[in-house]
This record gives sequence, C-alpha cells and structure tokens, in this order.
Amino acid sequence: MEQKCTAKEISRVKSLGFLRDKRTLDGFCARVITQSGMLSSEEFERIAEAARRYGSGQVAMTSRMTVEIQGVPYDNIQPLMDYLQAGGLETGGTGPRVRPVVSCKGTSCVYGLIDVHGLAMRIHRRFFLEMRDVKLPHKFKIGVGGCPNSCVKPDLNDLGIVGQRVPKIDLDKCRGCKVCAVEKACPMGAMQLAETGPVLDPALCNRCGRCVRSCPFGCFNEWDTGYALYIGGRWGKKRAVGKPLSRLLSSEDEVLEVVQRAIDLYRTQGIPGERFADTIERLGFTHVEKALLGG
Repeated sequence: MEQKCTAKEISRVKSLGFLRDKRTLDGFCARVITQSGMLSSEEFERIAEAARRYGSGQVAMTSRMTVEIQGVPYDNIQPLMDYLQAGGLETGGTGPRVRPVVSCKGTSCVYGLIDVHGLAMRIHRRFFLEMRDVKLPHKFKIGVGGCPNSCVKPDLNDLGIVGQRVPKIDLDKCRGCKVCAVEKACPMGAMQLAETGPVLDPALCNRCGRCVRSCPFGCFNEWDTGYALYIGGRWGKKRAVGKPLSRLLSSEDEVLEVVQRAIDLYRTQGIPGERFADTIERLGFTHVEKALLGG
C-alpha cells in the first residue's frame, strides 16, 4: 500500500491535531482537546464512539492531558472532526502556540491549596482557545499545580503556577507547649520552637500550609493564599528548571495578567525556534521578571 499523503498534507493535518501513526502508511492519531483534563461522561462516550467509528477503537492519554484516538485513516479525518464537533469537542494542540493547559487534581485533593481546575480553565479559555491563531516562536506549555508537591511539575513547563498558603502567626495565643504541634506538623522542618514560641524559617518554608490549623490554641488559624509563578522550565532534549518570580501573586486575576505579559514578551522578543527558557537566558531573568511584574 502506498502512502496517500504528501509531506505538505501531513503538515496541514498536524496543525489540526492529527499526528502520523508510524505503524501505518495511511493512519493518524487524533488529539482531542480537554479543558485541563476534564471531560463529562457524555464527552467520554462520544470519544469512545468516535474511536470505534473512525479509528482503531483504541484511545490513549497524552502527557498534556489530551486524548488521542489511535489509527485514524486519512479519509476519516474530516468525518471524525465533524462527529466530535457535533458533541462540542475539537482536535488540535500542536504547533508553535500555547499548548493545552495541564493541571493536577488540586481542587479535590486534600493537599490542594487553590481551585486548580477553575484557574486552569480560565487559562485554557483565554490563552489556548482565544489565542489559538497567535503564532509564537515555539510551543508554550503552561502547568498549574495546587501545592508544592508539584504533581504536574509546573517548574518544568515554560510557565508554571503553584498554589501557596502563607500562615499568619498569632503568638498571643501561644501557650508555650513543650511539644509544639505546629513544629511537628511541618514536613519541611521550617518551624522551630523558641522561647518566645514557634518561629518560621522562610528559607525552609515551601508554603504548603500543613501547619495551618495544627495548633490546638489557634496560633495558626489564618493564612494568605498566594500563587508562585515559575518561568523558563523545559523538559526534553535540553532540560531547564523554571525559576520562581521573586514575589507571590495574590489573586487569579493577577496570575492571568502576568501570564498575558509573559506570552506577549515571548511573542514579540523571542526568536523563531527559540523556547521561552532560551529567551529568558538571552534577555536576562531580571529584565524578564521586571517586565512580567510591571516593575
């Protein structure tokens, strides 16, 4: 069997979310977009039926929280797209643009400090859906994590967001317990018991919030919610660990503003083929941070 598709056509359908299946001469894997990994039961059913009708019947999950329908013949590409679109689904997620947003399950996880899915969906709609036609120098990946456990490795994305919880210490309520419940609750060893009460070492604290409400007398019952933002991460042939901005962001709206500035800076000052990590290295972290934080 001869391959039907020219290199030009293979490139065209790739931009639609159909990647060559190397096991076939005429087959593709269709990437179905999710909103940070969330699908309704009806959407799952439609994807399964689409795989039966137009593919091999097999469905795979990708590392970017999308779904791939395997073994789709070239002639089935448009019928598959039409069938998915009738159910409110679409293919895509490739090319030099913002990629589908990944997030952990922090909204429902016992360790989650923020509404991860809510924030990830806001980012998905604004920067993936609304900017789908905005070409960037290279791919731009965004990861959202609910706590410092970093299950989705936000600092290995071009831009990563991590939920934070900063405890407010009320020493007036401290009873000077010989065994401090707060000190025992801290997994980082950042809380030390001194004569005046518990003392937080900011160099060791990762703002996981495990100490909050651990004091039976209410010393740690209040906190501020924040968002740490990492820039310049990358995973692949050339690895780079993202570096955190020097201050926490205080709200989802501020996070969206900084993400917008990061994408705008990358779009206007990045060189074609250059990842965001390389742009930051070339321009200097201090310069980029100042631009993102509006300083």
